[in-house]
Amino acid sequence: MAIQAVTFDVGGTLIRPWPSVGHVYAEVAARHGLKDVSPELLNERFKGAWRAAGNIDYSRAGWQRLVDETFRGLCAKPPSATFFPELYERFAQPDAWRIFDDVLPALDALASRGIRLGVISNWDERLRGLLRGLRLHDYFEVTAISCEMGFPKPSPVIFRRTAANFGLPPASILHVGDSLEMDVQGAESAGMPAVRIERDPALRKDEDMLSLAEIAAKIE
Repeated sequence: MAIQAVTFDVGGTLIRPWPSVGHVYAEVAARHGLKDVSPELLNERFKGAWRAAGNIDYSRAGWQRLVDETFRGLCAKPPSATFFPELYERFAQPDAWRIFDDVLPALDALASRGIRLGVISNWDERLRGLLRGLRLHDYFEVTAISCEMGFPKPSPVIFRRTAANFGLPPASILHVGDSLEMDVQGAESAGMPAVRIERDPALRKDEDMLSLAEIAAKIE
């Protein structure tokens, strides 16, 4: 079936924290007296906390638990009792993120060909405002967010509901994301073709894309 729409994951596919999660954590923590913790350490601790947590529920409470675990043993009081609210709001600001260089050219190219665009993302209530602040929101006809749908990826439900919102069969929508489990396997479980993007050549597998510029070749 011909591809009529393309949907995208957001974090790691369209945007990334800037300069990194650890840098933003360190910036906010320093304003609350924790000045001797490096961004590099916080990046490593965040990755460990994320792995240990498994699939978080992408709620404010879920992020709070993750941040508390990241800072465990580094401060007298957990961030949930001190600076977590400020940190949560910091990641709602556009300047805490960067759009990957290949994103806007790919979106413009697809839109110029009449391909309908959408987002399918495991995120919280901050995403719509963030996409507006980054001037990405208007590209997308359909924005499916796990906190609104009640079903995070890789559940097939969020993919099927997205297809229904487009009014298209799942087989006519290509999903693009950076996670094999969440994006590729989740989409395919709903009957939607999918492709993974891996911008690091050392980690790329044969079926992955290195750049969103390759999408056009996938839908011809």
